[in-house]
Amino acid sequence: MKKLVVLTGAGVSAESGIPTFRDSGGLWEGYDVMEVATPEGWAKNPTLVLEFYNQRRKKALEVQPNKGHEVLVELEKYFDVTIITQNVDNLHERAGSTHVVHLHGSLFESRSSKDDALIYPVNGWELKLGEKCELGSQLRPNIVWFGELVYKMDEAVHYAKQADIFLVVGTSLQVYPAADLIQYTRPDTQKIIVDPKKPDYRMGDIVFIEEGGGAGMEKVKKLLLS
Repeated sequence: MKKLVVLTGAGVSAESGIPTFRDSGGLWEGYDVMEVATPEGWAKNPTLVLEFYNQRRKKALEVQPNKGHEVLVELEKYFDVTIITQNVDNLHERAGSTHVVHLHGSLFESRSSKDDALIYPVNGWELKLGEKCELGSQLRPNIVWFGELVYKMDEAVHYAKQADIFLVVGTSLQVYPAADLIQYTRPDTQKIIVDPKKPDYRMGDIVFIEEGGGAGMEKVKKLLLS
């Protein structure tokens, strides 16, 4: 069974109703990114950071997986599928995908402020001030913030190197280090990029499908199964 490795970004979740990016003023749904997505912001105002992610978590629970997610589940019948996602929602898992690597962490996990190895599930949508790990430190969202190490990058590189087919969907390949993953594929790896706006990207033989997530993934399925 061929190994299909899929790098997904915000565009995959957009069709489910989850906003895709912060605006040009550096605001993320009205919040200053530096206040809610950095270690410094956390140290300054943990209540604000917790509330920001509580609202993101609540929104993620209200929406449903879309056709793009569903096609990736269908492809598990024909390929050994690994999804490497930049998204922090759980829509891939809710759709039924069985092997998902969250590069930037997960809304539905918390972790210790003292020991990064201590990770806990978040049940429901709220993580509150006063909820602590077994070491007695406040639990924080298990999200990779700006300025922090993408700690699953080595794992993602491992899968990229193994890929017989490498599929990019819902990301413009502008967010690093995730955008570098395609560079780790073998020369003989089939490469497919799904994007409604064809990116200015030059690297060997790449098939471009100029469609959004759901429609684009239907075309990918036909291409791969033909």
